[in-house]
Amino acid sequence: MITATPSVFDLSRSRSGAGGIDSFVDRHAPDVAYTHYGSGKAALRDGLAGVADPAGNVVIPAYLSPAIAEPFRDLGLETRFYAIEGTLAPDFADLEARIDDDTVAVMSVNYFGFPQPGLERIASLTDEYDCYHVDDNAHSPLSVHEGTLLGTHGDLGITTLRKLLPVPDGALLYRSDEDIRERCSPSSLAGQSDRVGTVDCRFVATSVAGAVLETSPSLYRSVESALSDGSDGSKSVDPKARYEAAKAPMSKLSASIADAADPDAIRTRRRENYRTWREILDDRDDVTLLSDSLPTGISPYEFPVRTDDSAAILAELEAAGVTGAHTWPILRESVRGNDEYATANRLSRELVALPVHQGIEPSAIEAVGDRLRR
Repeated sequence: MITATPSVFDLSRSRSGAGGIDSFVDRHAPDVAYTHYGSGKAALRDGLAGVADPAGNVVIPAYLSPAIAEPFRDLGLETRFYAIEGTLAPDFADLEARIDDDTVAVMSVNYFGFPQPGLERIASLTDEYDCYHVDDNAHSPLSVHEGTLLGTHGDLGITTLRKLLPVPDGALLYRSDEDIRERCSPSSLAGQSDRVGTVDCRFVATSVAGAVLETSPSLYRSVESALSDGSDGSKSVDPKARYEAAKAPMSKLSASIADAADPDAIRTRRRENYRTWREILDDRDDVTLLSDSLPTGISPYEFPVRTDDSAAILAELEAAGVTGAHTWPILRESVRGNDEYATANRLSRELVALPVHQGIEPSAIEAVGDRLRR
């Protein structure tokens, strides 16, 4: 069974002299200051806290999960959403129309581990309007594009470790701009915990249960259904509660696993799995690949495809042994169903993301491909 995330018990990508995540960041972004956090949203809050006028606004993509707006609301900032194109590039006419004299920052998002198209133009706009550029790289801490670590293109940026490693939490706040480095004062949410806490114990216990359930796909699905209590996911998400629950320093378990990780081996395996999915799905008429290429240095978060019937594709994948595929994302309430953001709404229905994490052997994906062809 191919699940959404790697297991904490998979030690096949542990330390082999590579030095862990911090060493990787130091190697690829030596001039960028960074701080550890429990979540990327808490990191965003701290990054802007010292420089943002509470009467200001932040302009972010409409195609994004609901909780990302919470740190801005926490600071008293208005959140404005800009429309995107089918390529995931900003609709620049819409983006520029939403910037004014009170705009504190414009956010770009590197979807699925790839640089958002138009990063250079976003940087030019923020320079022109004298506001900050926030580079949201939550999806892939290990992606390097044309020599620059994703997340460090802006004046400040974030990346999250929970989407890369089998950890309960973990994030980095990048500060490239000298003014932000001087004015940013990390809060009590910054840093790493020096003791094993409840979040660590709960995560290990959940991982143990997950490892047992993976031996029985039908039982796994039954438990997952029971835990969801039959609720509609789009209505059951509470962005504010998620944000508040993530306000904590990085856990000791996350720090230990991040320190033991082999970034180069992880990126190599994710790239291999991405290419394997591409070989399997490239000639299907009912899906369209979101990206035709996998540039050097990119560490994909997932393998995204578009389809007119996401429910049918998900059912087919589940029957073939893939429980980790899903549509993405659940949109913020003010965006969902809003005609101003037609492309974001369409993508949220049509896009299916398949797992490529380092816990998957390419042969397992090839076996799924064989079952899909029958």
